[in-house]
Amino acid sequence: MSQLGKKHSIITEQNPMSPISEVYRTLRTNIQFSSIDSPVKSIMVTSAGAGEGKTTTLTNLAVAYAQANMNVIIVDADLRKPSIHEYFSLSNRLGVTNVLAHQVGKETVITKSGIPYLDVIPAGTIPPNPSELLASQHMSKLIEELSQTYDAVFIDTPPVLLVTDAQVMATKCDGVLLVVHYGKVKREDLRKAKANLQLVNANVLGTVLNKYAQKGMNRYHYYAGEN
Repeated sequence: MSQLGKKHSIITEQNPMSPISEVYRTLRTNIQFSSIDSPVKSIMVTSAGAGEGKTTTLTNLAVAYAQANMNVIIVDADLRKPSIHEYFSLSNRLGVTNVLAHQVGKETVITKSGIPYLDVIPAGTIPPNPSELLASQHMSKLIEELSQTYDAVFIDTPPVLLVTDAQVMATKCDGVLLVVHYGKVKREDLRKAKANLQLVNANVLGTVLNKYAQKGMNRYHYYAGEN
């Protein structure tokens, strides 16, 4: 593992018996049972705006999947402000953008996270044209190939209301989770975020309500299939 300093904690790794970790395991179960006939393998996690906890939610949920002995990979498709590598103390020198630019193969950028059953593809070099790269057929092929290899593929994207990247990626994924910071996001912004996802026929699995409990508890609530 890289010697970079870890900037973010992953509660499901550090304290798997905590109440918060149990919430993530419940979320995992809810997703697995959300579509029995058509299994959800590629899951995009996003939010309406910045600072709502989407990446923290994604990493903890991915670890919860891995703890069930499922082969999982996280793909950092936030090509504007990537942070997945910071959660696992990894280098961001090579990643998604380098694969999409045909500079390296995906095998070169798939990195061990240090957690059993969990791999990571960092974002890589920040490009001048992130939306165009994400919209490419090469990105669709990458997600498809990873879905054939792994039990679950988690994709982190920028917030829905800031740029079009999340809408682009939603068309390439089996399902979308929308993370909402309780008390921070305006109802109108949440409605706009959902409308933007529905506009591209995204399969919105549900909403993860972050920071819902009393201050300092850092708990999560999940609402499946909200319209």
